[in-house]
Amino acid sequence: MILTLIIICEVGFWVLLAAGLGARYLLRMPRLGAALLLCEPLLEVVLLIATAIDLRNGAEPGWHHGLAALYIGYTVGHGHRTVKWLDGHAAHRLGGAPPPVAPPRYGMARAAHEGRVWAGTLIGAAVATGLLLLAIRYVGDSGSTASLEAWMYQAWRITGIHGLIALTYLIWPRQEPGGVKGDDGDREPVRVERRPGA
Repeated sequence: MILTLIIICEVGFWVLLAAGLGARYLLRMPRLGAALLLCEPLLEVVLLIATAIDLRNGAEPGWHHGLAALYIGYTVGHGHRTVKWLDGHAAHRLGGAPPPVAPPRYGMARAAHEGRVWAGTLIGAAVATGLLLLAIRYVGDSGSTASLEAWMYQAWRITGIHGLIALTYLIWPRQEPGGVKGDDGDREPVRVERRPGA
């Protein structure tokens, strides 16, 4: 049941997102669009309640319960950024707004961007861990909690790998081809030395 509900919530997330953006920019009904977008967190609340009821009814804690916690954590950590990114593109494509500002690609600006994205993963792992700890305490000695503990390990393993990837942009900042980038992201002029007699 929980796995089916996770799939329903994922599909529902994109359906509500498309409906909200469509109402905002195609139907020119911004209030309706905002209301539909605000309904998205309710999907996570429904999933959380269903997971708690499933465990309360004596279900053996399994991988699907851990997956539900990670799904909720990911939505908390990255859902707002995803909606904001898609809203910017919908406003440009459907509402005549200027193109959204692309993320920086080079230098310390790119490193800062990657750090902010990693912070979302960190928040998601913290939320998932909190939910898993509550589930473990809720189950107590009445069942095995090894699968829930394994999901906590996976959440922080993913966070650690993502953090190392983000750190590489800080240690080895990408340079723009054809010039040297400064910390402010502006290209420094390339000096061309002229040979005598040229």
